[in-house]
Amino acid sequence: MSLWLILPVSLPVFTITGIWVVYAMSLYNQHVCPVQNWLYNESCEEPLPLQRGPVLCCTLDNIPLISKCGTLPPESCFFSLICSTGSFMVMLIGLLRYAHVIEKHQNCVLNTAGLSTGWICAAGLIMVGNFQVDFAKVLHYVGAGVAFPSSMLFVCLQSALTYRLAKTQDEYRMGHLRVGMALLALVALVLSGVFFCQESFALQHTSAIFEWVYCMLIMFFYGTFAFEFGEMSGDTLMVLSRGGGLQSFSTSNHKADVGGGPGHHQPDGLSIL
Repeated sequence: MSLWLILPVSLPVFTITGIWVVYAMSLYNQHVCPVQNWLYNESCEEPLPLQRGPVLCCTLDNIPLISKCGTLPPESCFFSLICSTGSFMVMLIGLLRYAHVIEKHQNCVLNTAGLSTGWICAAGLIMVGNFQVDFAKVLHYVGAGVAFPSSMLFVCLQSALTYRLAKTQDEYRMGHLRVGMALLALVALVLSGVFFCQESFALQHTSAIFEWVYCMLIMFFYGTFAFEFGEMSGDTLMVLSRGGGLQSFSTSNHKADVGGGPGHHQPDGLSIL
């Protein structure tokens, strides 16, 4: 078993723990209202950080969206760190997944598209973490508009790729798990977006809850790559060092299967699926 499996496991552990720590910090500093709070007002006599007492007056500015939790210092510093580190890990996992597919099987459009969407998501995540919504709203929303759809597309492509390459019963089970997680993430993303645009306080609060659910599902999805990363070897890195253009890298028998025999020439490049 390869130690590379630690990488996809560490991503959800680091990011999910990190954003909950950021939430706890923003709650302690009274920058947002608790998740269990469903009562909001149009305005309050005092800003939330200045209020004292068991009952707090909350407005829509205090809804515990993930980005709202990381808006003000000191939690904004940790939020930027988590998003920047997480985006680097997303890029690294995506690259290794891309190389592993080439090593064990062959390159294909789904594999290349998965790598591209993963890296686009990482770029959006960097923008979300480093441009706080209250101080750089346009750039923050641009980052969110890139990160959320591309992450959803990434899990859909990877789910399809899992089925495309599955040969054993365990691989098919992993495909079922990933499809289930992708469907749940899609429902959470759609509901979060729809409720976010509503005027109802309760619906906007519900939007924040679905946003948390969506982000955790995406991180857990990345964690499932430990299934494949446990088989990684030095050959995976060799695929990257050679440009990732090999159709097959693992065994000569597999090359013969792909080529249809010793007398058949298979052109380099991407297969259609």
